[in-house]
Amino acid sequence: MTDTDVAAKAPETTEPPVMKDVRARRRLPGWTAPVVLLAVALALPFSTLYVPGLFEGTLNSPPTLHLVAFCLVFGGLATSYDLLYGRVGLLSFGHALYFACGAYVAALLMRVLELPLLWSALIAVVGGTLLSLVLGAVSLRVNGIALAMVTLAFAQAGSILISRDPGRLTGGEEGLSLNTAMVPDSFVGVFNTVNLYWVALAYAVFAVGVVWWLTASPVGRVWQGIRANEQRVAVLGVNPYPYKLVAFTVGGGLASLGGVAYLLVTGGVTPVITTAEFTLTLLVMVALGGAGTRWGPLLGAVLYTYADHRLLQLGGSDAFAALPAWIAAPLSQPLFILGTLFVLMVFFFPGGLVALPGRVRSALRDRRTART
Repeated sequence: MTDTDVAAKAPETTEPPVMKDVRARRRLPGWTAPVVLLAVALALPFSTLYVPGLFEGTLNSPPTLHLVAFCLVFGGLATSYDLLYGRVGLLSFGHALYFACGAYVAALLMRVLELPLLWSALIAVVGGTLLSLVLGAVSLRVNGIALAMVTLAFAQAGSILISRDPGRLTGGEEGLSLNTAMVPDSFVGVFNTVNLYWVALAYAVFAVGVVWWLTASPVGRVWQGIRANEQRVAVLGVNPYPYKLVAFTVGGGLASLGGVAYLLVTGGVTPVITTAEFTLTLLVMVALGGAGTRWGPLLGAVLYTYADHRLLQLGGSDAFAALPAWIAAPLSQPLFILGTLFVLMVFFFPGGLVALPGRVRSALRDRRTART
């Protein structure tokens, strides 16, 4: 009997069927989280739930809605800044200039020319977009630290101009109040806080939607390549400059629109939003949540703004007054507490808050593996 006959008569060995791990969790569709969050945001003004320690009143009370609206405005603004920093890798210190342009131009048009809100907002957003286009065309001729310094110079020039109050138009250090005569009655008064909440929510959804849509487009893929290695993109025959200018212009336009929303929510504008420190705050918000991620900038801005507001309230409470002076003095400063938390996040949780669940799951998985 030949070897061939033996092999033919030998019983065939079959591999055991692969059993699927029934414990594996099915991932939810990508649209689940946005839909759930949007549903919660839409239901907030109709909820009478009271969360002690988190908010001052019920969820649909004017103070709570105003605070959440304030957080949403900064969430949309941080998302517009992440379009530059997180998506393309452009470190700009002048993003506050476009935000201030939208707020101040709209306020001046309603006060000086007595234009209605709609026209004032439209002109302010167009003006802020064109300003970002012009300044971006100049600033993007350089890269890296040089880009940061050029944008910082433009921002400082705008801040000084507003603070000097030329022609007594900008109000100087006191800023400008909203001319309520040019604003529909539905956006004026404490009882209409819910309408201001809708404005802030619409702006946040629009900013996040635009950034997500552009990131998923062919332009967004070029942005990813520029962030990874700009020289390689240029070697492949693609000029990075127009793509960076598009990101700079869109980010500035979204920031200008946020300035108009900020003007409505706060009822005025001050030079605080024109400083370079304000842009640094945006950078902290983006890094805290997670730069270049879908939810990171929005989450980081909302948590930072909420914590800043609540820490100011706690700093003036009786509980802080009863603490020793060497403890109460630093703890009463929100920037001290937020700065400390930010440093801890950078050292122990790089990648921001959105990366924290993945790190926890990875640590638990490694622990289970070590036990088996």
